[in-house]
Amino acid sequence: MELFDVYPLYNVTPVKAEGVYVWDENNTKYLDFYGGHGVISIGHSHPEYVKSLSEQLTKIGFYSNSIVNPLQQELAHKLGKLSGCENYNLFLCNSGAEANENALKLASFETGKSRIIAFKNAFHGRTSAAVVVTDNPGINAPINLQQKVTFLPLNDIELVIHEIGKGDVAAVIIEGIQGVGGLDEGTAAFFQEVQKECNENSVLLILDEVQSGYGRSGKFFAFQHHHIQPDVITTAKGMGNGFPIGGVLIADKYKAKYGMLGTTFGGNHLACAAGIAVLDMIEKEKLMDNVNEVFQYFSEEIKTVPQIKKVKGKGLMLGVEFDFEVGELRKKLIFDKHIFTGGSNNKNLLRILPPLSAKKEHIDIFINALKEILI
Repeated sequence: MELFDVYPLYNVTPVKAEGVYVWDENNTKYLDFYGGHGVISIGHSHPEYVKSLSEQLTKIGFYSNSIVNPLQQELAHKLGKLSGCENYNLFLCNSGAEANENALKLASFETGKSRIIAFKNAFHGRTSAAVVVTDNPGINAPINLQQKVTFLPLNDIELVIHEIGKGDVAAVIIEGIQGVGGLDEGTAAFFQEVQKECNENSVLLILDEVQSGYGRSGKFFAFQHHHIQPDVITTAKGMGNGFPIGGVLIADKYKAKYGMLGTTFGGNHLACAAGIAVLDMIEKEKLMDNVNEVFQYFSEEIKTVPQIKKVKGKGLMLGVEFDFEVGELRKKLIFDKHIFTGGSNNKNLLRILPPLSAKKEHIDIFINALKEILI
C-alpha cells in the first residue's frame, strides 16, 4: 500500500526536535520558523511536556467520554483562568476543523437557521461544514456545497448588516487573524460592529482562534485586541503543542443538551495531559510576554530588509510581503539556510510562525538569512 498523495513535499525528513530547532536524518539542524502550521507553542520536546505525557501514559492513556475524567475539568479551569474566558464552557474535540464543525452545528441548533456568513480568504478546515465556510472552491466537493454560505470582504460592515438583515443567518464565523489567507484581519471597529449586529439579531459570533489563539498574537486570543466578547471561540493548533486536541469555548448563556455535541477521542487523558502542560508552561515561562517582546524586536529589525513591502500580523503570527512570489525564497531558506517558513494563499507572502519561546537571536538568524538570499 502507498500513501494517498495529497501534499507536495519538501525533501526533508525531521527525526528529532528541541525548542525552536529540528534535525533531519542527516543530523542537519533547521531553525523552525513555521512550527508545523503554528502548532508548536511551547517549543519542541519541552521537558515538562514530555514528562507530563509520559507519566500519564503509564497511568491511563484513553477511555471514552462515558466516564468521569478529572483532567478535562482541570484543563477547562486552567484555560478559563489563563485566557480570561471563565464565563464560557468547554467542549473538547480533536482538531481545529472539528472545533469549527461543532461551533457551526451549535449555532444552527441555537438559532434554528442554517446560513453562515464567512469572509474572503477564510480558512476554517477541511470537514463538511468547516470546508464550505473556507473560501477555496478547489477543496470543496459537491456534497459540501449544499450548505448555505455567504462570503463577504473583511471590513465592509454595511454588507454584513445587509446580509444579517435578511433574517436567515445562524452565525458569523471569522478568524482573529487570517492564517492560510495571508495574515489579513478585521479592524477593531469592524469586529465591534459585527458583534453588535450579531447580538441585536440573535446571530452567533464565532471567533476562529485555531491558529491565532493560545498566545500567538501576544494576547491569549487575538480577538482580545479588539475588546469584544464572542459567543463561541474555537481553538486547536497551539493547544496541544503537537498532540491532537481542539476545543470549543461556548458562552455560558448557551445550555448543553445530551446528544447536541459528542466525540469519541476528544478530551482523552493523553490530550488533556498535553493541554494542561501547555497552559502551565505558557504561564510559568511567561510566553505571552516573550511573544510581545520578540514581536517588537522583529518589527524594528525587519525594516532593515528593503525588499519587504509590508509586514502583517501580530505577535509571532507574522507575514512579510514582497513584490514577487516567495516559493523559491522558501526553498532557499530551507535548503541553503536551513530555516523552515510557511506560505499562504497570497503567493507573495512568507508566513512566520515560530514557537512562542523564540528569542531575539533567532530573529537575527532569520533576518540575516533573508538578507543574504536577497542580495
